[in-house]
Amino acid sequence: MKSLLQIFTWWNGQTIGTRFHTWRFGNRVGSDDAGNVYYQGGKDSEGRTRRWVIYNGYADASAIPPGWHGWMHHRTDVSPADESYKPREWQKPHQPNGTGSAQAYRPPGSISAAGERPRVTGDYDAWTPRS
Repeated sequence: MKSLLQIFTWWNGQTIGTRFHTWRFGNRVGSDDAGNVYYQGGKDSEGRTRRWVIYNGYADASAIPPGWHGWMHHRTDVSPADESYKPREWQKPHQPNGTGSAQAYRPPGSISAAGERPRVTGDYDAWTPRS
């Protein structure tokens, strides 16, 4: 079953092409608490070392923790596996993207939210005769 998923889906773990590329060129760098595994190997068009992640399950780029995100985007050459990275107090843990689900953010006044939008000073009052 897992082989079929790798052949026919790209959003669920890794594809056959990614598995082959990782086997051929990838050097495992480390993993995060969510089970995502990070690799590097080869060069990109700008001469930098290619870096990629094999997601543990659904491919959601927002699931990459802040430390690994900086490494993936070449903001640092030292991976979180090679240092004692501690998230800052303002860095929040991952929450899945709720867009299109019941967990989606619905601000007050949204058509999808319950209740009525609060009135603001810039609201437009339509002209009517006798007003």
